Amino acid sequence: MIDEVALNFTPGSLMLLNGILAVVMFSIAIDLSLRDFRMLLKAPKPLIIGLASQFLVLPALTCLFVLVMAPQPSIALGLILVAACPGGNISNFITYRAGGNAALSVSMTAFATVGAILLTPLNIAFWGGLYAPTRAILQATEVDPISVAITVGFMLVLPLILGVALNAQRPDLTAKMKTPLQWLSMAIFVAFVVLAIAANWDYFLEFAGAVVILVVLHNMIALGGGYTMATIAKLSAFDRRAVTIETGIQNSGLGLVLIFSFFGGLGGMAVAAAFWGVWHAVSGIALASMMARTEAAR
Repeated sequence: MIDEVALNFTPGSLMLLNGILAVVMFSIAIDLSLRDFRMLLKAPKPLIIGLASQFLVLPALTCLFVLVMAPQPSIALGLILVAACPGGNISNFITYRAGGNAALSVSMTAFATVGAILLTPLNIAFWGGLYAPTRAILQATEVDPISVAITVGFMLVLPLILGVALNAQRPDLTAKMKTPLQWLSMAIFVAFVVLAIAANWDYFLEFAGAVVILVVLHNMIALGGGYTMATIAKLSAFDRRAVTIETGIQNSGLGLVLIFSFFGGLGGMAVAAAFWGVWHAVSGIALASMMARTEAAR
């Protein structure tokens, strides 16, 4: 039974994944400047709507989805945990490809990453606690929100601060570094996920059927929730594309770190987060290709 399976993942592998995600975050941060943040603070509505969509709307829709579909508890908690994470690192690239507001996307990633220190553990505890089967897992594992916050801080926020600082001091260096570093870090991350799946291939084959449809539907809900939220708020099509993609592309890599750090690699959680990591890239790129066919009004 998937709720009783713990995937194979060594402490060394976990440390490596932490390092990879830190490098990915650093590669995004060196493309940011304090000016980007000041511009959004002068006109903060798209940013506020985007963060509300990500940290309020998506977790609430996920909880409703779990209540309706009633998946196995570990899968349900995996979906809730992914929804509690900040936006994924590829969201900026996909937003750019979609013809959306890439600056808004990058800033949403940055603000969400900082906010995740507090909001990710709170969302996991709150929304996971509303569904009895997932509440039982949380109580059994005794997840400490402070430990989760520290993990998020060291893995995401510290590289963010260092990247922005380096860009402020040596923009000539970061201009040369950013593109190759972003591609290299993403390639290493994808290779790591593939190797992790290969090491647990029998489990993935056995349980994929229980997860695939749920993840696809969940991702559709995330993208639809972001689009609906941005439309209700009357954001421009340019900003709406960024909010839609940022809400539908989640940091499943962070989700995997939290799952293996605090939940012992619980099968349903890990399979759900791993498949999210693959599927949101596929759906995001496909959506970007469709959006890019027409120019977004600003």
